[in-house]
Amino acid sequence: MRRFLESVDADQLSMTEFALNSIGLITTRLRKQDVFEAFVSDILENSAVRRICLSAFDLRRALSIMNRYHLDFDDAYQYVAAERNGLMLVSFDADFDKTDIKRKVPADLLDSGLI
Repeated sequence: MRRFLESVDADQLSMTEFALNSIGLITTRLRKQDVFEAFVSDILENSAVRRICLSAFDLRRALSIMNRYHLDFDDAYQYVAAERNGLMLVSFDADFDKTDIKRKVPADLLDSGLI
């Protein structure tokens, strides 16, 4: 993953508000507020990573996607974010393989020369 993140220009990356909040929740529960603060600084303030927030309509769509593909809400949220924004899903989560938006793992992109 590190090699992938070092190889991709920040303006080619997007992060959902859901993922950002999940990272915040995990790091602060582990009493690592400094890690989250550095993450916010590096990813949101000092780079061109795009932040995506779903609309109310898209949140309802996520519920439909959950049922169609038997996904958890967090995966359905990422699916809808990718679908609505024409993004490629880069993830280690194999649950996306049962959807019509096939995921890529970082090694796929590194090995293909796409980045």
